[in-house]
Amino acid sequence: MATKNKIVKAYEVFRHWAGPIVLSLFLLLIRIVWGYQFFIAGRGKLGDIDKPIGFFRDLGIPMPVANAWLVACVECFGGLMLLAGLLSRPVAIALTINMTVAYLTADNEAVKALFKDGDVSKFSQAAPFWFLVTSVIVLALGPGIFSIDAICQRLFFSGTRHPDGDIASNQFRQ
Repeated sequence: MATKNKIVKAYEVFRHWAGPIVLSLFLLLIRIVWGYQFFIAGRGKLGDIDKPIGFFRDLGIPMPVANAWLVACVECFGGLMLLAGLLSRPVAIALTINMTVAYLTADNEAVKALFKDGDVSKFSQAAPFWFLVTSVIVLALGPGIFSIDAICQRLFFSGTRHPDGDIASNQFRQ
């Protein structure tokens, strides 16, 4: 009977920890992959800013020079911050807005196909799709326990509950 209780107890401990750890590993993976991709895209824009300026002019985006610089900086530096898990939710908001605007301007046909025809495949094949998905996931779930945000939370705010219920701050205190 004691062995059975130990097994049940061990299972309960495993169940309590496994889900958040697996989720945090998933969040780490997508932050690394797509944070790096954001960085590469932004660095490319910064390296040849005339290309995005011309592209934005062709799309009819107002203030193409300012917007090209903004997008390049948000993608480059936001990608690095996302990769590290630093200020993840504010960065995810900026990147989500960036990718939403990208869809509505550069991939408007994919958005129309989704809402007019229900064509999910065209929408999901557009360039901004995985960037947008990653941004929304990090915005919704936080960066996970393997992030600078979580380290700062544990170092400076341990013993307090984070107001947004972030997985990085609450799941491992019990």
